[in-house]
Amino acid sequence: MCCFTAKTEVHSTTIFARLKGADSQVLAYQMQYTASEPVAMILPLPVALPAREDSVSWVNLKEYPDLFADLDRGFPPKEESNGFFSRSKSAVTAIPESQLAVHEVGDFIASFVPSVDDFARLDPRFSIKKEIWAQIPEYVDYGFAVFQLKNNAGSTHPIAFEFKTRLRGQVYFPTVHIHDGTVHKEESFDHALYLQDADLDTKVGDYDGPQTKDSRTGLTRSQSTATSFAKIAKSVGMVDGALLVHRMTIQGMQPNKDTIVNPRALGAGGGCGRCDYASNEAPSSLGIGAAALAGLAWIIRRRDERSRQ
Repeated sequence: MCCFTAKTEVHSTTIFARLKGADSQVLAYQMQYTASEPVAMILPLPVALPAREDSVSWVNLKEYPDLFADLDRGFPPKEESNGFFSRSKSAVTAIPESQLAVHEVGDFIASFVPSVDDFARLDPRFSIKKEIWAQIPEYVDYGFAVFQLKNNAGSTHPIAFEFKTRLRGQVYFPTVHIHDGTVHKEESFDHALYLQDADLDTKVGDYDGPQTKDSRTGLTRSQSTATSFAKIAKSVGMVDGALLVHRMTIQGMQPNKDTIVNPRALGAGGGCGRCDYASNEAPSSLGIGAAALAGLAWIIRRRDERSRQ
């Protein structure tokens, strides 16, 4: 999910994800946004337990702001058809040993909070008290990636990181959103999700245009492997040049939930609660209860009130 510490309008959201082995996932996130005041974005993550500060590795993609434009080039009109992780170093602000590290990653200031208990160790700009998080027990064993956005409006370069995931064999897209301090059962979506997975590559048929979903996966496959349209070196290990890219778009009013994809189950009547062959009532693999969402909205409102005091 993505939530903001002040009222924020968001559109043109793009997310890239890829599993690296059985227990690690990379994720890149980009959006257009307008905030009412300086804002931070929080991404709760299903990190493997026990979570530690090194459960997340930050990736600086400031030099590759057009990553998603390049990924989109992998889906041309049909008539145009032609038949260990290298991490970017980021600056770390000097802090007392007891506090969590605050990283400068491109245009972002980022921290990873391994657990609810560790919010007390976070830089005060991002801190949310343990007593408040206790009111949403669904997050008791989550980790939290926190990003302070540089400007109040505009487009970000991709936010990117690798994390140790507990969802073995499944790919997590944070698509639940709370942008105004209020929880809505449905939200207006403007999302494009990009996924790489070797198993999916073995299932798909021929490329049949940028809008045609493959009958075996429910996703649209790229015309060719990523090396032909993405700048692999500039992606700092995020994109695998030898794999295809698979795309799903989520548009209009939709159930407000995260998206979990099990590549091995796609095409067998399951594997993705948002794919065409799945029931509209299918729950998210990592659902968040209404009480939890309401609690998080209350947290955001309380943070805003306290910041003005």
